[in-house]
Amino acid sequence: MQIAGIICEYNPFHLGHLALVKETRRQGATHIVAVMSGNYVQRGEPALLDKHMRAKQALLCGVDLVVELPLPWAMAPAEKFAQGGVFLLDCLGADVISFGSECGDAARLLSLADILLSPTFPPLLHDELAAGCTFARARERAVERLAGPDTAQILQSPNNTLGVEYCKAIRTLSSSLRVFTMKRIGAAHDSFDKNVQAASASLIRSLTAQNGAFAAHMPTAAAMILQTELEAGHAPASLTRMERAILAKLRTMEPSAFASLPDVSEGLENRLYAAVRTADSLETLYQSVKTKRYPLARIRRLVLSAFLGINRPHAAGLPPYVRILGMNTRGAEILHVSKMTTKRPIIANSSDILSLDNDARNVIELESQSTDVYSLFLPIPQPCGRDWTAGICKIRDNMQLPFQHDSVSFAGPPQE
Repeated sequence: MQIAGIICEYNPFHLGHLALVKETRRQGATHIVAVMSGNYVQRGEPALLDKHMRAKQALLCGVDLVVELPLPWAMAPAEKFAQGGVFLLDCLGADVISFGSECGDAARLLSLADILLSPTFPPLLHDELAAGCTFARARERAVERLAGPDTAQILQSPNNTLGVEYCKAIRTLSSSLRVFTMKRIGAAHDSFDKNVQAASASLIRSLTAQNGAFAAHMPTAAAMILQTELEAGHAPASLTRMERAILAKLRTMEPSAFASLPDVSEGLENRLYAAVRTADSLETLYQSVKTKRYPLARIRRLVLSAFLGINRPHAAGLPPYVRILGMNTRGAEILHVSKMTTKRPIIANSSDILSLDNDARNVIELESQSTDVYSLFLPIPQPCGRDWTAGICKIRDNMQLPFQHDSVSFAGPPQE
């Protein structure tokens, strides 16, 4: 048995994701586990599709086990997002982590991770930040001073940057995970180019919002699920449906409540508090708070975190449990092995909550409440309690369509 792990959002599952699953199998993986964000994603918005349906897409397209990356880690900066995902892969006994990158060179990414973790790096980063650079630019310039422009250039590409964070997490957590990375091709991150082998998830989300044709950009099984959910009014989730509710909640918050949000520092809570007093739309709010020092993605995450009630204690440490969203027979085999070695309790049904400590219960209750709120972002809201009524998605092996798509070839790894 060789277990490969993929940390993902699958928002939604597309041809690039399929290509990574296929290549991971070609590299010798007998079992594949995906650690997937739940109903909210790192860009600071609700996922296009409910997490249970996205898990089903993954299972029908070659993944064996899908577990949830809990909300405080799914809605976190890249470093914490990566640490949460790598830790859960360790808990499940994964042998290798598989991801896409622009450079396609695992050795270079690991080497860069070691540079970022070296004691010589922080003073150089501090100097560059003091000179007024953004964090991303300051980090790149500090690396250039240590290792030259070719190495620093790796950080200019988003999938490379996330891959480096996975490598850092492996080092920081003393994980035994090996690293496999596949060079991505197709549309650039957040590209809206349709004339590529693997279109981005951003394009597919845009097409669903405009009632456009998206099926050609997705594996057949994944496209069918998305189409069914759209017709049922269960997708797409949209921030605009809850815009005033979000603004109303934020207007009731005091500066101390903003200060308790994860990733708030250097007086950012005061900037947020002042902006919400006058903002008449989310876009106005984002632009009022955004600066060179505080990028848009960070502001979007903070606004949604405030609305959902995520605070620092929720996000402390590492994920406190392993929650199963879906599996097939091979996925059950992964669980059978991991139950003997896992560092965290495995949650498959509501009764398993009884085994959790208070901190873990707080996180899973936050997840459940956030799922109830997620329903209000949908065209047709659903009743509360879906986190427990939906159950685990179980797929029989002979029902899978692991690589079926008429036009797919080597299309590249995930775009997001």
